Amino acid sequence: MCGLAGWLSFQRDLTLHTSIAAAMNATLECRGPDSHGIWASRHALLAHRRLAVIDLEGGKQPMASAEDSRSPVITYTGETYNYRELREELRDLGHVFRTDSDTEVVLRAYLEWGAAFAERLTGIYAMAIWDPRTEELLLVRDRMGVKPLYYWPTDDGVIFGSEPKAILAHPHTEAVVDAEGLREIFGIVKTPGHAVFRGMHEVRPGTVVRFSRAGRQVTRYWQLTAREHTDDFDTTVATVRSLLEEIVSSQLVADVTVGTLLSGGLDSSAVTALAARALSRGDGSGRPVLAFSVDFKGHSERFQANVQWADPDTPFAVEVAEHVGAEHVIVELDNADVLDDEVREQVLRAQDLPVSTGDMEYSLLVLCRALKQRMTVALSGEAADELFGGYTWFHDREAVEGDTFPWHHPFEKAGGIGALRTVGLWGRLGLTEYVKQRYAEALEEVPRLAGESGLQARMRELTYLNLTRWENFLLDRKDRISMATALEVRVPFTDHRLVEYVYNTPWEMKSFDGREKSLLRAAMRGVLPDSVLDRKKNPYPSTQDRGYERAVRERLEAVIAADDSPVLRLASREEIRRLLDAPEGAYSMGGPWSARAVLERLVEFDRWVRLYDVRIEL
Repeated sequence: MCGLAGWLSFQRDLTLHTSIAAAMNATLECRGPDSHGIWASRHALLAHRRLAVIDLEGGKQPMASAEDSRSPVITYTGETYNYRELREELRDLGHVFRTDSDTEVVLRAYLEWGAAFAERLTGIYAMAIWDPRTEELLLVRDRMGVKPLYYWPTDDGVIFGSEPKAILAHPHTEAVVDAEGLREIFGIVKTPGHAVFRGMHEVRPGTVVRFSRAGRQVTRYWQLTAREHTDDFDTTVATVRSLLEEIVSSQLVADVTVGTLLSGGLDSSAVTALAARALSRGDGSGRPVLAFSVDFKGHSERFQANVQWADPDTPFAVEVAEHVGAEHVIVELDNADVLDDEVREQVLRAQDLPVSTGDMEYSLLVLCRALKQRMTVALSGEAADELFGGYTWFHDREAVEGDTFPWHHPFEKAGGIGALRTVGLWGRLGLTEYVKQRYAEALEEVPRLAGESGLQARMRELTYLNLTRWENFLLDRKDRISMATALEVRVPFTDHRLVEYVYNTPWEMKSFDGREKSLLRAAMRGVLPDSVLDRKKNPYPSTQDRGYERAVRERLEAVIAADDSPVLRLASREEIRRLLDAPEGAYSMGGPWSARAVLERLVEFDRWVRLYDVRIEL
């Protein structure tokens, strides 16, 4: 997947400042441990850290299209799955290739089609292209925002990087977070383009941002559109199945070992089964698909069903692995694994922000570490819930009819909002008003179909909100944590062809039998065991061990005992102690909506401010 960084300045000679590019690049070493490079010219510095996946020898970066000083240069992260088809098309147009890498294909696509080249790419990517001929820098991000890309405009150019940490390593930036940044952290909003740190921006998905002497120009090259769905039910089911088969097969292409993340739920099981089928048809590997699962020691024995989790995952993961003939590895964790200080610091540094989902993020890191021992690339089922309607809030009347982001409904029911109110943060940060404002802005963006009304129109809104807000948060979490271990995670359900098709499929088809993800279940019938097809959707696993809850409480007690604790700028000791006065077991439920997650966020906020030397301005 790699990492990138750079600096554009029209008033400086940047050949004198390569040490700054090196410092920025060094922060991204985990994203690209295999090699690194810096390209320097008078007004542009491009840096790259490489995780070698395709053309291990020839794909080194930054990459210039030719040897002369007037040739465009690229620093690129991600994968372009249709690069082979594009390479043949470009060869027919007269282009000559020096490598077998997808990076060179992308660069030559730019030479042929200019900024419109992004419309021809199928994949997950973020890149910067400096064109000396026009003295223009392009920052480009994939359609669904799988790969991150941030920038910091300056008076005479821009500083940019795959992650905020790279930008913050530049001496002309500073880590300042104001009230609006705090609202993003604690409000579970994830506004597209917002980067929390003041002065920093995120390149929105499906967007090209150009910087030239004339300033900044932002262009959306892709966004969801509303169009009439004319296929009947059987055709729709067959189309979803066909698209998924093609997408999964294309995402197995790599010059390194590829496996899957398998939870035992519908989404990851579908990806694993389709990957196993594609491998059995012959990709030359002659091996079964390698699938990894995560579990907590004693989880099945202590498990208690609740509004989010209906049953333990592991038995279903084992059944799927046996069904498809996968080589299956279960990574079993205990409290020590997710409470380990080194693990927690690595997660914090990976995300550049306090944790949002508590133990889920720590266990994901440990899982990715284990995967990295056996593979470099893993396929994941991320985004199916947003696309096919898998979450509880798609099927809860109160959430559907509510006047806020639908995931705030379980946030309220699971105690997360109540916990923020208890410590005074909800009111102090004005989160009611902020969430309302961001929700109204999001609704204004929704593409609508003429004549569409009632439930179908509302479910289109909910799907849009999930695909452009909630999914952005989850994709960012998955990318940052996996790349912290130099593991590339690919996400077949974010392929824009599938997203465009299913987004416009009527809700009555998506939920034809009254259950979540009915359309996806129908498409996978005959591919997966009925037990997996018929089970209720579970989120990523979270520990229910009360020992973990006690440890989190103890850490928060230690945080507020210090007079210089940054968290005491947000809430008083008395307010936080009211939260801690709840009886043991009150916070056994984890997940991003829970009160326990709020406790974790307060603990990690303290660590984050100290590690990043954040200046809080309220």
